[in-house]
Amino acid sequence: MKSVAVKSRLGTRGRPEESRAAILQAAVGEFSREGVAGARTDAIARSARVNKALLYYYFKDKEALYGAVLDQVFGGLTKAIQHALAQDLRPREKLLAYVGAHFDYIASHPQYPSIVQGEMMRAGRGRSVQFERITRQYFQPVFSRVGALLEQGMTSGEFRAVDPAHFIPSMIAVIVFYFSSAPVFRLLSGADPMSPERIAERREAVLDFISAALFRQRHQKSQGGRK
Repeated sequence: MKSVAVKSRLGTRGRPEESRAAILQAAVGEFSREGVAGARTDAIARSARVNKALLYYYFKDKEALYGAVLDQVFGGLTKAIQHALAQDLRPREKLLAYVGAHFDYIASHPQYPSIVQGEMMRAGRGRSVQFERITRQYFQPVFSRVGALLEQGMTSGEFRAVDPAHFIPSMIAVIVFYFSSAPVFRLLSGADPMSPERIAERREAVLDFISAALFRQRHQKSQGGRK
């Protein structure tokens, strides 16, 4: 008699890693489209092909699930950035490695910018219970390391004098804005801003813009310190 292998479905607790990953993936899509207030756990469960009870088995409520999504978004970004910053490179090359890693991560996860933007707006209205934790766990370490890199580059004479408190947000805006505003660029250009060709063009433009804003020309000499 032919034996039949019985596979546990995602709707059971028999495959916890796959089930949790499927729920998180579905939640990313739902939160990116609907925001926290509009997201529905039953829609997430349907998309993940699990029953709603299993969703609540892994995540006690919608806010806990949203927190896990934020950890996935910012945790992955932080890991990519920290890897770039850990390379044994001169400040100029390391800065470009950071910018490239930040850009590539967002380009590889097109749903993430809307989640980030939604969280910023939520925090601005004083409604986020996640923002202080996210800032402490993810933003501050990256900000500190990039700031230290800028200081190192200014000291070595590779970077012109800038205030990291202002330059870092400006640099991040140059990296991120294109993705959060992709629907506008689609209408303005009549082309797909997320096509591989456009993404490659934008990446080069971002690296060129930040380089021009920060790097000293090779023949320039540092005056030492900030003006």
